[in-house]
Amino acid sequence: MTMTQIAHHALVLNFHQPPGNLEHLLETKTWEAKEILFAMDRMPRRLWGYEDVARVHLALSGTLLETLKDPQFQSRVYGIVDIGSLLWHLQNRKLFEVLGTGYYHPVFPLIPDADRKEHIERWLGLARHLMWRDDFQGFWPPEMGFSMEMIPLLRYYGYRYVLVDSEHVEPLTEMSWEEMCYRPHIARYADSAITVIVRDRDLSNAQESGMEPEWFYKEVAERTKWCDFPPLVTTCTDGENGGWFRNVTEGTNFWDVFYLPLLEQARSDTATIRPTFIHDYLDRYGVHGEVNVRTGAWNTGWHHGRDFTQWTGSQRQKDLLARIHQVSQAIHETRWRAGEKGLLQGEIQEKLEESLWRLLRAETSCNLYWGEAWVHRAEDDLEVAEECLKTVRPMID
Repeated sequence: MTMTQIAHHALVLNFHQPPGNLEHLLETKTWEAKEILFAMDRMPRRLWGYEDVARVHLALSGTLLETLKDPQFQSRVYGIVDIGSLLWHLQNRKLFEVLGTGYYHPVFPLIPDADRKEHIERWLGLARHLMWRDDFQGFWPPEMGFSMEMIPLLRYYGYRYVLVDSEHVEPLTEMSWEEMCYRPHIARYADSAITVIVRDRDLSNAQESGMEPEWFYKEVAERTKWCDFPPLVTTCTDGENGGWFRNVTEGTNFWDVFYLPLLEQARSDTATIRPTFIHDYLDRYGVHGEVNVRTGAWNTGWHHGRDFTQWTGSQRQKDLLARIHQVSQAIHETRWRAGEKGLLQGEIQEKLEESLWRLLRAETSCNLYWGEAWVHRAEDDLEVAEECLKTVRPMID
């Protein structure tokens, strides 16, 4: 990279809370719930006045949005955070780009194909209303769980690009390591193609644990020094987990220690890193080359994410996934039969809808991630889904 070359930084923050989790924390671990709410509320407040340089991509799960929009929850936490104002501030397109995702935060490659469509559609229905926008150019796969067969579905719903982890990218076009990591690429599946944006895993690990701006400048300069193109450096982490993001003491968290100094530097004539929205970078610099993306997820803790060990490590986890596929097939077949006979109305429709959302909620990644601690949550939802089917089948057959 030449002395005048600017690295373009795409910051991506993921926010997710499982169904009912914030409500539960308010009752049992009140301070932890407050830390999470403060972490979300702090973000737009810290960025006011930096609309000229701040650029943040947000992934907000459907279950989190569902909680935030609930009037009872808003009333309950009003003395802590004004949720209505928070949702309003997150609509600021100068500061925030909202990424599409799955409603119940499933690991997409692990769930049935038919359910992926349901998660995407339900999230879009809610997010269009709360975020006051129809266009969502980028897609955030929950847990960065991606497989190539997702491409036609993402393109069908109008997504321009998808974020993937650097661990899983395989060049099909000849390219250097720098080109692979710091340029957008095309990935193809069947007759569909999508742009993939590569997350720098090492820099993201640093972002998650805490880093000084000076270290970041030097590390980015070292990693991009051989780039003969404007590099796009993408870092992705959770935005409300860990003390680095939750710390309420001024001058000790991600925004105060790292991002605000980065923004000040970005305003200067000597800036070497400038924040960017991914779509702005694509509009200006386009894409380079073609890649394959191996099926996998991002790294969590000591897990590398290559074989979904986090969610498939035990026999009970495997059994739950198998049951999810069985129940899904039964639900979709029953819905199809009811529709074919013109019976999708009244109690039949209500029971089938309940069975479907129970199934989708069972697919929440957290139900599988915590070893076997939360597996029972998914099992309980699947029990209700199957009971609904038992009620409906005699009405259809």
